[in-house]
Amino acid sequence: MSIAEQGVAIAEAPSDDIVLDVRDLQTYFFLRRGIVKAVDGVSFALRRGEVLGLVGESGCGKSLTALSIMRLLPKGSARTIHGEVLLNGEDILEKTPNEMREIRGRKISMILQDPQTSLNPVFTIGEQLREAIFRRTRGRTREVMREAVAALRRVDIAAPEQRLGQFPHQMSGGMKQRVVGAISISGRPEVLIADEPTTALDVTIQLQYLKLLKRLQEETRMAILFITHDFGVVARMCDRVAVMYAGRIVECGPVDQVFDNPSHPYTQALIASVPKMTGSTERLYTIEGQPPSLMDLPVGCRFAPRCPYADQRCLAAYPPSFTVGAEHTADCWRMTAA
Repeated sequence: MSIAEQGVAIAEAPSDDIVLDVRDLQTYFFLRRGIVKAVDGVSFALRRGEVLGLVGESGCGKSLTALSIMRLLPKGSARTIHGEVLLNGEDILEKTPNEMREIRGRKISMILQDPQTSLNPVFTIGEQLREAIFRRTRGRTREVMREAVAALRRVDIAAPEQRLGQFPHQMSGGMKQRVVGAISISGRPEVLIADEPTTALDVTIQLQYLKLLKRLQEETRMAILFITHDFGVVARMCDRVAVMYAGRIVECGPVDQVFDNPSHPYTQALIASVPKMTGSTERLYTIEGQPPSLMDLPVGCRFAPRCPYADQRCLAAYPPSFTVGAEHTADCWRMTAA
């Protein structure tokens, strides 16, 4: 089935196939200097067996969106002030801390960016993996040990019985990333959030890890929210892609539609910034200017100061989401003339 056909199938899927539904999520930092609107009205839905890519520049709110969904915000200044995060129809923003501890790992799990900081350096790999498995199964030590070995084998770690007794510093970056993945999926979650899981890996290991994630996703039919900067990763991994800028999703749609017909000027600029393997290029394309301050956001389109097509409408009001194609939307006033 082609990506386009998958997009049509998704559009026709029943609503009960949606496992994660994020609606108008707003998470702000309340600082002495002012309010930082880091996530400001993010909405998307994720279906079973689907991979949704979330892309955008550093600081646009991708990771904070994931942490808001997981209820793992930095203590003190960060708060989710509005919105819903429906997991199988239940709003997990309304859950108590104890209820969330039961949900994390079992129903929704997350792979963090840096495996070095995700693993506890004073516990062995086996101790950390067995703890995650025991929370789900409450099984006997021998059964938990057997499943821990199987979990490492599932992520293609050689000699898993020996690796269980090792500490994180005794493993390479690629192996630690695989261990983090094994811990994340050991609870057999319905939703996996992968926050730039290939950032610390070299190119060859990246490809292996992406193939591994894709295979595990196909075997378990878990839904994946894949956060990345890399459009090449999006093309390989994702069914749909959401482009984020200054706390908002500005374009969302099936991967082939967004790549073939990018409709928001920011998406067009991001794709144009990717180096081409064919032809000669004197200078790489760059996006002029800087993203707006999240403490002083413009009234209109947030990309307008950097957009070559901006007019008075763009400066006066933020555009609504216009339909471009099947499940393809873009927040741009230029769509009114399309």
